[in-house]
Amino acid sequence: MSKIRHLLRLHAQGRSKLQIAAQTGVARNTLKKYLQIFEQNRLTIQAVNELSDKELEDIFIKDEVRPVSDKLKTLFDLFPLYSKELKRKGVTRQLLWEEYKKTHPDGLGLSQFKKYYNQWKAQTNPVMHMEHKAGDKMFVDFAGDKLQIVDPASGEVKETEVFVAILGASQLTYVEALMSQQKEDFIAACERAMIFFGGVPAAIVPDNLKSAVVKSSKYEPTLNESFADFAEHYSTSILPARAYRPRDKSLVENAVRLTYTRIYARLRAQNFTSLEALNASILIALEMHNSVPLKGRNYSRRDQFNDIEKSALAPLPALRYELKKQFFATVMKNGHVSLGPDKHYYSVPYRFIGKKIKILYSRHSVEIFYNYERIALHSRVMQPYAYTTQKDHLASAHRFVSEWTPEKFIQWAASIHDDVKSYITEILNGKQHPEQAYKSCIGILSFSRKVGNDRLIRACQRALSYGLYNYKTIQNILEKGMDKYQDDESEQLQMPLHENIRGKKYYQ
Repeated sequence: MSKIRHLLRLHAQGRSKLQIAAQTGVARNTLKKYLQIFEQNRLTIQAVNELSDKELEDIFIKDEVRPVSDKLKTLFDLFPLYSKELKRKGVTRQLLWEEYKKTHPDGLGLSQFKKYYNQWKAQTNPVMHMEHKAGDKMFVDFAGDKLQIVDPASGEVKETEVFVAILGASQLTYVEALMSQQKEDFIAACERAMIFFGGVPAAIVPDNLKSAVVKSSKYEPTLNESFADFAEHYSTSILPARAYRPRDKSLVENAVRLTYTRIYARLRAQNFTSLEALNASILIALEMHNSVPLKGRNYSRRDQFNDIEKSALAPLPALRYELKKQFFATVMKNGHVSLGPDKHYYSVPYRFIGKKIKILYSRHSVEIFYNYERIALHSRVMQPYAYTTQKDHLASAHRFVSEWTPEKFIQWAASIHDDVKSYITEILNGKQHPEQAYKSCIGILSFSRKVGNDRLIRACQRALSYGLYNYKTIQNILEKGMDKYQDDESEQLQMPLHENIRGKKYYQ
């Protein structure tokens, strides 16, 4: 490579081909080929200096594959068909070569067949080589073939999905059987994969399944809201593979193929009666797969992970993710919203009364949003038709109402007189629910400010003697002045004169 750099520098300095050949010792035909490649690729000496030796070798040394015999010409004519056949499930280059040898007994051997196919493929369909950085990406996908569990009671066979995740740099792999590809199962599997790896990658690369991507796009796909929330919890990013671009996830596709041979094959003779038993066996086979040395190397995926990628992953958060569901509602006039599935009411700041809001709720929490701003956060309560209220959310007039309790009214009444306390207690006891009596209690006790404690005490004493317990009774007693008289006959109110009233002498 240094000789190629040298002759290109001499060429850039304006030396003739004869001078360059004499100075470098390179044959003139070889020199012409190098200079032709240099000009065809529109390179500059600055660009050449920036290339690594490997990149320089790829440009100047690896010549195009040209059929030089009838055998090669025949083989190259078959490659377009073979390329199409290889897309079919189960078709391998070994199988195609066997079919090729049957029709062309004097054809090339297997190793030459594979060599020339790879060269043809590289020419006709070049692929960018992707170097995966440690801790950068976790690729996830579902295997096409399913595993099975058998119900021991009914004998029913249930198919399970198989989730596969692989880290880009070390190729450490995680495999798990799930009952579905729904977002609940999918997100939980992604979480368990990161727990298995012991850290969080910078990005997760899923296929365009609905649990991850609501709407695929070449430039800006729409992510599933729950999956995006999961990524935010783990401080990672979602980079969906491009639609109809299988090379974007070729690493996980290869991991799926290895899963078939190294996990499925080992489990084929076993029967499983539960998902837990199936995953326990998968984990044993998975550890064997991760511990097998990589082809042509003296270290395994696990060794490579421990050496280069484990320390590059971000730490796991202290709390695990809780899947959130969403619910839409309108804030009621009392400053609360109803979470429909639980039939429970939660307060929001009173300025949002009448607004349409979104509720995100998990197993333990309830978050309420308006125009993407979180306006309230509550612990989730499952009690139906009950209220969870934060006093700061209420207007000043409502805060006093929210503090009403039977004990508070009894204490208030006792501070006036024991007879007032007794009367208020009877009112509270007379209702099926104490809250039904709160307004009556407020109305009765407020008379202390209007007519004074003494009159209210006497009104309650008289009402107790009547055995009538309601706000209207106290109001009538006070309005008619009945609290000012004693119960003896001499001080009773005089009956008004009227022609239709006979009077006491009529009965003598």
